[in-house]
Amino acid sequence: MGNCLSGGSTIDPAARDKNRKIDEMLKEERIKQRTEVKLLLLGAGESGKSTIVKQMKIIHEDGYTESERAAYKDVVRTASAIKTLWADPDIQAAFSRSSKYQLNDSAKYYFENIDRISEEDYLPTVQDILRSRVKTTGIVETRFTYRSLNFRMFDVGGQRSERKKWIHCFENVTAIIFCVSLSGYDTVLLEDESQNRMQEALKLFDSICNNKWFENTSIILFLNKVDLFKAKIEKVPLTVCFPAYDGPQEFEPCGSYIQEVFESCCKSSTKEVYTQFTCATDTDNIKFVFCAVTDTIIKRNLRDCGLL
Repeated sequence: MGNCLSGGSTIDPAARDKNRKIDEMLKEERIKQRTEVKLLLLGAGESGKSTIVKQMKIIHEDGYTESERAAYKDVVRTASAIKTLWADPDIQAAFSRSSKYQLNDSAKYYFENIDRISEEDYLPTVQDILRSRVKTTGIVETRFTYRSLNFRMFDVGGQRSERKKWIHCFENVTAIIFCVSLSGYDTVLLEDESQNRMQEALKLFDSICNNKWFENTSIILFLNKVDLFKAKIEKVPLTVCFPAYDGPQEFEPCGSYIQEVFESCCKSSTKEVYTQFTCATDTDNIKFVFCAVTDTIIKRNLRDCGLL
């Protein structure tokens, strides 16, 4: 009887080895999950999302190789076709009313650098690449490592037709970075000229903040294109977008007002929106801001683990 019980309790070596391997795989997966950060980059079209992704390549990878920079030649060099137009005073006068047209934010930069861009041996600089605009379609994933964390950043097209694809990125998102073009307060959508860009961004942000999918997801708000906003706010009143605003037409009070309007969209008393003012074409600014974003993510993870 005793021998029978003893024999029955013997674990098959092959089964034991299989169990050990499964335990090791589960342990590795838990470690991977603790060090993996999944960032969803959202926002309306032309809010600067893709420029943020380019900055991650510059800051956290090895930047752009000469061959990669050369690949942007055709994207950037399209500006050379309008060199003679830029010299026309009537065109310059029309440019001062550019918010009335669907003109790229970087147009002035390329106009002013057209001689350099037109040179035979032209090779795009990093700034040329950062300011280039190619519409994002579908979902673009960028991976990099920073402070022992493995980041996966997903850039999704911001036009209305692209937003339906966001659902595929919703699962297990660590944080959402929502980009808003501050300078878009007096412009309209490319796909719907009856809709103000900032009002569209506000509606979209409201739907993201209060979405059940994101109840436990950190929301980081990038109020982007600070440089363009500072120049524009002196000429175009904020009341064209927010009639209730009655403060001075200066960057700080106007910026603070926009921040309050967006943050008030969040209806949850336990959810906090972390706001940063950014200039996506400024590498030093994005480097500083992303460091702060990472601190926020780490603190959130520690709090979720009960260590804070």
